Amino acid sequence: MEKQVVKVGLMGFGTVGTGVVRIIQAHQEDLQKQTGLGIEVKKILVQNAEKGRALSSMSSSLTTDPSELLDDPDIDVIVEVIGGISPAKEYILRALEAGKHVVTANKDLMALHGAEILNKAQENGCDVFYEASVAGGIPILRALVEGFSSDRITKMMGIVNGTTNYILSKMSQEGADYAEVLKEAQELGYAEADPTSDVEGFDAARKMAILATLGFHSPLKLEDVDVKGISSVSKEDIAYGKQLGYDVKLMGLARRDGEAIEVSVQPTMIPKSHPLASVNGVFNAVYVYGEAVGETMFYGPGAGEMPTATAVVSDLVTVVKNMKLGVNGRGTVAPYKEKILKDDSQKLSKYFLRIVVADKRGVLAQITHLLADKNISLEQVIQQPYNNGEQAELIMVTHSSSKRDMDDVIAYLEQMDIISEVKSCYRVEGGDRL
Repeated sequence: MEKQVVKVGLMGFGTVGTGVVRIIQAHQEDLQKQTGLGIEVKKILVQNAEKGRALSSMSSSLTTDPSELLDDPDIDVIVEVIGGISPAKEYILRALEAGKHVVTANKDLMALHGAEILNKAQENGCDVFYEASVAGGIPILRALVEGFSSDRITKMMGIVNGTTNYILSKMSQEGADYAEVLKEAQELGYAEADPTSDVEGFDAARKMAILATLGFHSPLKLEDVDVKGISSVSKEDIAYGKQLGYDVKLMGLARRDGEAIEVSVQPTMIPKSHPLASVNGVFNAVYVYGEAVGETMFYGPGAGEMPTATAVVSDLVTVVKNMKLGVNGRGTVAPYKEKILKDDSQKLSKYFLRIVVADKRGVLAQITHLLADKNISLEQVIQQPYNNGEQAELIMVTHSSSKRDMDDVIAYLEQMDIISEVKSCYRVEGGDRL
C-alpha cells in the first residue's frame, strides 16, 4: 500500500524545534496539497522529557532515547535542530546509514563535516538539506544549488550575522561606542551573554564555509576562512568611513578567480551606494555574482524561531516531494572539485588605513614612498589634528593591492619612528571590482 503520511523524527524541541512543529500543525492542508502526502512528527528527542513545553500537546511524543527515532522503520526523515557537533554528527550519520533523509539547521556541523555527511548521503541514496544553517529564512542555499545550477559563481559577499550587523548599524546611526551597543544588544536578546562566536566572526565564518562549499563545489572548511571580528571597530572608524563615502559591515566574502579560492570574514568598508550598505539591524543579505546572470541579492531575516523554522520545513517539503517522485538522493551532490586556496599575494583588495603620525613636514611623503615600494597608490586621503594638535591622524584609502603587500606595509609602519600607532586597517569592497 502506498505511503499516505511521512513520519518525522525531530531532534531538539527548543525555539526552532517548537517552530517546526507549529508550522507543520498549522499548515497541514497546504503541506498535503503541495506534497501529496501528510506530514506527522512522530517522535521528538529531548534531554528532559519532564520539562514544561510550549506545545504540551506533543508531550506523549517526547523521548530521551535517540534509538526511538533512529531505529524506528516508520520514521522516514530526521530533522536535527539540537545544534553542536556531538552527538548531532553521530545521529545524522546513523540516520543516513539507516536510509533516513536528514534536514538540519546545524551550521557548526555542516561547516566542519559537511563533505563527510554529503558523501554518506550519496552512498545511501538519501537527501540532506540544510537551508536554515546559513541565513535563517533566506533561501540562499537552494538558490545556489538550483537557481545557479547552469551558471558559474565567481563571488559571494554578504552580511550573515544579525548580531554584529545590529551592533554596527547602531554604532553608525547613533555614533555610539562598541561596548555600549553590545550591552544593549545583550539586554534585547540579540547577543548572547558570551558573544564571542558572533562578535569575533566565528558564526559568520561557519556560514561562509558552507556557502563557499556549495557555490564553488570544493570542500571548504572553517579553517580555510580568514577571520577577524568587530570588537576593534571604533566609532571613529565608522565616522571617517562615512566621510569617505563608506559604511562598515562585518562582511563575509568568498571569491574565486580561475580555480583559486579565498574565503574571509572581516569588518569591511563598502560604498554607501552599494545595496548591502542599506542592510541594517538584525537582517541578513547575501550578494551573489554569476558569470551569466551578473549580480543578484538575497535579503531577509537571518534568525529567529519562525524564519529559521520556515527554512527547515521548506527543506522537509522538498524531501517529501522527492519521496513522492522517487528521486531522493539524486540532488545531493558532494563537493567534487579540488580545493585550491589563494595565497596572500593573490588576495586583492583596496584598503582603508587609519594611522597616527608625527605632525611635521615630510611624513606623508615618507608613507607614500613606502606604499609606492609595494606598488600601492592612494585613492583618498584625509588629515586631521590629533592629540591637541601635537600629532596628526591620516585616513587613507588605497587602490587595489595584495594582502601580502599590505601586511608588509603595516609591519613596516609599526616600526617607523614617525608613526605613533596604526589604528585600523580594513578591506574595501563593493566598488567597480566585484
